[in-house]
Amino acid sequence: MQTRIPAVLMRGGTSKGLYFLASDLPADPSLRDRVLLAAMGSADLRQIDGVGGADPLTSKVAIVGPSSKPGVDIDYLFAQVVVGEARVDTAPNCGNMLAGVGPFALEQGLVGPSGDRSTVRIRMVNSDSLCDQTVETPGGTVAYEGDARIDGAPGTAAPILIDFLDVAGSACGSLLPTGALRQTVDGVDVTCIDNGMPVAIMAAPAFGLTGTEMPAALEADAALKERIEAIRLEVGPAMNLGDVGNKVVPKMCLVSPPAAGGALNTRCFIPHRCHAAIGVLAAVTVATAAVIEGSVAHDVARLPPGPRRRISVEHPSGEFTVELEAEGDANALTVRRAALLRTARRLFEGNVLIPGEVWDGKSGLSQRVAAA
Repeated sequence: MQTRIPAVLMRGGTSKGLYFLASDLPADPSLRDRVLLAAMGSADLRQIDGVGGADPLTSKVAIVGPSSKPGVDIDYLFAQVVVGEARVDTAPNCGNMLAGVGPFALEQGLVGPSGDRSTVRIRMVNSDSLCDQTVETPGGTVAYEGDARIDGAPGTAAPILIDFLDVAGSACGSLLPTGALRQTVDGVDVTCIDNGMPVAIMAAPAFGLTGTEMPAALEADAALKERIEAIRLEVGPAMNLGDVGNKVVPKMCLVSPPAAGGALNTRCFIPHRCHAAIGVLAAVTVATAAVIEGSVAHDVARLPPGPRRRISVEHPSGEFTVELEAEGDANALTVRRAALLRTARRLFEGNVLIPGEVWDGKSGLSQRVAAA
């Protein structure tokens, strides 16, 4: 017998994955992870026996439920189901999958619409940080069609506005977790920073690169990846992340001067494969580094003036604009606002089936849910 679990497949930003109600999954984390591995088809590299797309960007899960925190509507736990390994990582956030959480919560009845635009306050459980997400709900119905366009996703869709609330140091404990604006590791200057996503930023020329190489070329360079991974393993503990050998953070980001009129150009590794775009919170963090004089990112950035800036972060699929309001310097930087635009689309709804021997669909649920 197979176990049927209600799920929705959604595109969130430039990622895609399964969205579950928390009440439909086992509460025990180890059992829950086995369920997610079976649903996505890991540890197989092709994920041929599951619904994963054999790519980190399409092997993601959002677990959503009502929040018990006062003033917060929704709790969202992100899970990265690792391709090619029997491992689920809940250490990082995912801002792209986050884009689908508001629409999912509204359509599942976890929160009601409030006029033609509905704002949902979401707690990102991975980092215990908050954001406000504004979703188009004309006539009380979630709209997916619209004129908003984001690089890395085809066509246009309804805009989803995300306003992050105090995410600095959410994973590492402080904006600059090593206590230094830059340090030298293996002969490479590195800026380690966390404004919603732990990122180690390095200049592409330090590796003999222009920074405009495409992901396939970077992934084919075994010596480059080995050197980047050695740096990642060294800076991880210094960023208060512990041993990161089995984690997808920190993200490793190569920066270079802008190539298409933006503020700076990026190539990100998550952590071993080169991202075809850039993650939402990684873009926020890189943009934050760019405004701090003396950082590796600031060295190559071309920035608009003023404390409130629209910073265009270039990536292999186009660009990602972050609206950043910050004051001060590396010694006392205050990020007052980090906002951006994403889109999402509900793709498929129904049940994902897993072998009954993995989970029977009943054990481990709360008594209330099991009775229902």
